[in-house]
Amino acid sequence: LTLHWEALEAFKESWPRLQVTQELFEIDRRRITCAGGTASIDMMLDLIAQAHGPELAIEVSEQFVLGRIRPRKDHQRMQVATRYGICNKKLVQVIGEMEQHTEPPLSISQLALSINVTQRQLERLFRLHLNDTPRNFYLGLRLQKARQLLRQTDMSVLDISLACGFESPSYFTRSYRARFACAPRQDRVG
Repeated sequence: LTLHWEALEAFKESWPRLQVTQELFEIDRRRITCAGGTASIDMMLDLIAQAHGPELAIEVSEQFVLGRIRPRKDHQRMQVATRYGICNKKLVQVIGEMEQHTEPPLSISQLALSINVTQRQLERLFRLHLNDTPRNFYLGLRLQKARQLLRQTDMSVLDISLACGFESPSYFTRSYRARFACAPRQDRVG
């Protein structure tokens, strides 16, 4: 089972026992799932290649003016370096760690240790490349995840605050309001 990366966290919270991949598409016997968007074209081309050979898949791909046929294991999202416009390998690595650990969040000292730098060096990297602090950047990632959960699930605000690593619902609400200029309940769609 696969789905769009934006819906992944909400889906995992709602159905934690189902195994979900981050692949572009999955073909499992008679069940086919796709991450959406242009991944559906990649899936279609894979099915054409299986049924009629890679030559036909390439011809169809050229009709769509695609530069290449992406394999199912290709990334759904752009790489961290591309998304944030950074090329520092340590910074890319630590942002990846942040994205993987929103619940519970890692401490800034743990993050620094994970890339073999001091906390002060990590703060300098963030200031130099992102004009931000590690703490504020990490908070932004967690709040963005919370916003997605608010808009895509019926989880309570308390459960969302816990799922995003906030120990206090009041701190979550204050942080959310400061970032998005509205309370979490007001931002809920529907």
